[in-house]
Parts: sequence; C-alpha cells; structure tokens
Amino acid sequence: MNTKSAPQTHRLRPSAWLLTLASIALVAATTSSALADDNRAPEVPTAIAVGETNKVHFHGFAVGFQIYTWNGTSWGAAVPMATLYDEDGNVVALHSAGPTWQSNSGSKVVGALPPAAAVTVDTNSIPWLRLQALTTEGPGIFADISFIQRVNTTGGKAPSTNGAFVGQVAATPYTADYFFYRQTSN
Repeated sequence: MNTKSAPQTHRLRPSAWLLTLASIALVAATTSSALADDNRAPEVPTAIAVGETNKVHFHGFAVGFQIYTWNGTSWGAAVPMATLYDEDGNVVALHSAGPTWQSNSGSKVVGALPPAAAVTVDTNSIPWLRLQALTTEGPGIFADISFIQRVNTTGGKAPSTNGAFVGQVAATPYTADYFFYRQTSN
C-alpha cells in the first residue's frame, strides 16, 4: 500500500556530524595538497571572471556544510559553515554567515554576491560564485582582498523535499575551492 507521509527529519548526533566531517576532511587533506598549492586563477565561465587587474593571492580548499532552514514554503538561503585548508592540509580559516572568512592570523573578509555572478556547473552541487569583497580587516591572508571565487563545488544543495515544520534545519555537506584575489597595478 502506498501512503504519503511527512518527510522524515533526521537529526545528526554530534558524533555523527564529527564522523561525517572527519571523513570529508580526510578527503580534503588528500585533495588539498594537489589543489591548494596552485595559486593560478582557475578557468571559469565569463560570468564569474574577475578581470586581469586582479591576481590570486590565496587558494584554500573548504570542507563543511551549507545550512538551510525551512520557512514553511522553502528552505531559504544557505548559511555556510566550513573550514578552509591550505596546501599542506593545515586549517587556515573558517567560513561562516556573511559570507565571512576569518583566518587563523586574524584577518577577515566579508563578501557580497554581485548580480549575475553565479553559474551552475553541476546540477547536483551548489553554484560557482564570484563575490566582491565588501570589507577586509587585519593583516594576513585576507588583507586587501578584492574578489572571492567559489569553484569546483560538490554537494551543498538544499534538500529536495519540503521540510516537516517551520524552523527545521538541514545541514548539507559540501566542498569547494575558494580563490581570493587582490587588485594589482598590471
């Protein structure tokens, strides 16, 4: 007999979150060595290109979650919660709402999505983005950043089924490469 029921809500226990995050981090550490040491600008669709007067200053590999909240009609905007790793697999920054990136050295950058600066490359993953840096603070890797690109995304999409109740939270694992650019005089 086929009956319809409300979508099941699965709450991850803290140990399950840690196990999931640890598994993703292991893949990230293995992959980040090959990816994060390449500070050349990635090949991207024109809609998210940053222009020739901006050069890659830092490249990090992110592992984390896109967090969605059911508002009764949709899952709403994603809030990121991720860790950025350098080419040696070291934690160098945290990525959170804003969107904001805070480095271990204390520097911080807050970005904003300009119009038409998102491209869906893989329908099973969150879009690739170009964000303009709104503010930067402190010395370190995020000082004087002009643009941020999110590319090579995996996962992170909102659930495909409606939430069971207003305020329900869904945390979807994702990975991405983040490229941080600085304005140059060339």
